[in-house]
Amino acid sequence: MDFIVTESEFEKASNSYLLSMVAFIVGVPLPITNLIATILYMVLNRNSSYFVRWHCTQVLLSQLVTFFINSSLFWWTIKIIFTEKQFTKEYFILLVFVLVFNLIELISTIYTAIKIREGKHVKWFIFGDLANRLTKK
Repeated sequence: MDFIVTESEFEKASNSYLLSMVAFIVGVPLPITNLIATILYMVLNRNSSYFVRWHCTQVLLSQLVTFFINSSLFWWTIKIIFTEKQFTKEYFILLVFVLVFNLIELISTIYTAIKIREGKHVKWFIFGDLANRLTKK
């Protein structure tokens, strides 16, 4: 990014990652809480600088993917519990995948929040390119 970013903009951008992390921890059983919190933060910052909006967009994109991955496990678990079916090998494969994915996302979120707060721009694989396309200067 080739423009001047103020300290408050670094803080707002960093907070978008921290909010998604807190919402994740609070709302672990319900995947939608994370997505709603991220959307609300993005709406509240829709008139902020390009830098803040860009990072809100990157977080939102990652939360959309996380929502669908976590929802698949959530609803499969609910189906098993209420239909008295057994947990299959495929279910446990998905469980491990979801846990690893969420761990990577959590670590990436913490790392990114820290780096942005230090004044460094962090662009995630895939999500960063999409944020570039979706966010207008």
